[in-house]
Amino acid sequence: MKIVQFLPTLAFGDAVGNDTVALQRAMCELGYETEIYAEAVDQRLPKGTASDLCGGMPDISEDDYIIYHMSTGSKLNYSLENYKCRKLMIYHNITPPHFFDGYNAEAATNAQYGLDGLRHLAGKVDYCMADSEFNKQDLIDAGFECPIDVRPILIPFKDYETKPDASIIKKYSGDGWTNIIFVGRIAPNKKQQDIISAFCYYKKHVNPKSRLILVGSYGGMEKYCNRLKKYVSALGLEDVIFTGHIKFPEILAYYHVADVFLCMSEHEGFCVPLVEAMYFGVPVIAYKSCAVPWTLGGSGIVVDSKDPAELALLIDRVVSDSSLRQKMTDGQKKRLEDFTYEKIKALFARQLSNFISGDVK
Repeated sequence: MKIVQFLPTLAFGDAVGNDTVALQRAMCELGYETEIYAEAVDQRLPKGTASDLCGGMPDISEDDYIIYHMSTGSKLNYSLENYKCRKLMIYHNITPPHFFDGYNAEAATNAQYGLDGLRHLAGKVDYCMADSEFNKQDLIDAGFECPIDVRPILIPFKDYETKPDASIIKKYSGDGWTNIIFVGRIAPNKKQQDIISAFCYYKKHVNPKSRLILVGSYGGMEKYCNRLKKYVSALGLEDVIFTGHIKFPEILAYYHVADVFLCMSEHEGFCVPLVEAMYFGVPVIAYKSCAVPWTLGGSGIVVDSKDPAELALLIDRVVSDSSLRQKMTDGQKKRLEDFTYEKIKALFARQLSNFISGDVK
């Protein structure tokens, strides 16, 4: 008996890819024979991490098990049913296609293809794990009637002990400036324009010695990124930094220099950067949308308004009020305990064991 993980793309540094690799490691530690197959495998990953499906679909017997990571449009959404073994689907969510309208037609088409594939898979898998309660409800809405459990993304926090980039820390710390950051790909659903709007009010009316750092790749979303940069220019705004795709030690460095993590995203299935901010003790202010409140779990500050003046004053309060800041970081540290590697690994092990034994409800 073996467990085979399938996914369309195993990308380097991607949340879905990271979860897949982390689960692979966990299953090996638990004594399972396991493999990863993907339609596309990022060449930056260590050799042997996964096999490319271009070489053909693997042989899988009825005694084996498939774990399928669902997050996008793919032919796999329609071919997995051909395997006669039992199937577990992990749902990471799909960004609604309307967010990409006017920015990337291919991304919009793929997202719709993914949603169609999701509905097709209803009734064709035996068990589902959802990254969040929000994702679980998405599955129910898509017609899934099989047992569904919530299992947060497995995050190997030891990776965050990597030495951060010293040049970034030297450049952006110790100068008396306030650093507001957001980490996440530059994409319309992330609503970086709303972060920029709030920062503009904060910088011009509250604290001129401040900078905004938007950490994330804009690959495939160049139109949206260019529009954001034009918006910054039209506002006459300085000190807005777009990092683009950067290395992991550089990402860590930006967390180290951050004073506030500001998230205005309107679609998240989990949002790993929120957990990363918790880990690095950066107070979080986030818009109440999708999985964000669930991920924060009562920690940080969740807002239901994007009014720039209100957000600017809230940022100022968080930065200047040490007791509030301490309360926020204490609460986030407490919530972080729910996402420890050991706890999520144990949860996954229990859920997987129940699935294999046929004891899921």
